[in-house]
Amino acid sequence: MALVTEYSVATTPDRRMVEVYDADAYLGDTAAMDAAEVEVVAGNGYHLYLYSLQPDIAVQVTIRVWDSPPPEPPANAEGHTTVSLESDTGMLVVNRLGFGPAGQMTLPRPGVYEGHAWWTGRRAMAAFYASTLRRLDDDPDALEAWKNAPVTERYVFDLAWEREPEPVDEDGETVEF
Repeated sequence: MALVTEYSVATTPDRRMVEVYDADAYLGDTAAMDAAEVEVVAGNGYHLYLYSLQPDIAVQVTIRVWDSPPPEPPANAEGHTTVSLESDTGMLVVNRLGFGPAGQMTLPRPGVYEGHAWWTGRRAMAAFYASTLRRLDDDPDALEAWKNAPVTERYVFDLAWEREPEPVDEDGETVEF
């Protein structure tokens, strides 16, 4: 197994949420967002949502594409889940909901990508965030500490191309054969 491409961006969650989606998949999915609040990462096939435990400190989002099934999540991962993402355009957007795109990645080719998401630093960042908020009464400059957080909250999507995207007609409906 070899790494084909990798993209990484630091972005601040909006309402604790970051979204990864195909560039043509504009409409969000409330049910998938709600599921992410419980499962950390959840999706609907065209959108993946990740749920941070804090809304103000940048998180690192990394998307890696492998030439065969990706490696297993590392032993130090706080959690992981299987994911699937269809990209008709071959372009993925990392989005901060109301704040707009944080970045975009060109995939090797359009299609359905499958693999897993895993994360580290989520609980430690939540603890750091809470302790910083508690210090604000005594130290108004405590928010400056966020710029030099002692831990990085990191979400990694390890994916491999599985198949061509589902064909769609002019109205955006999946074509049945």
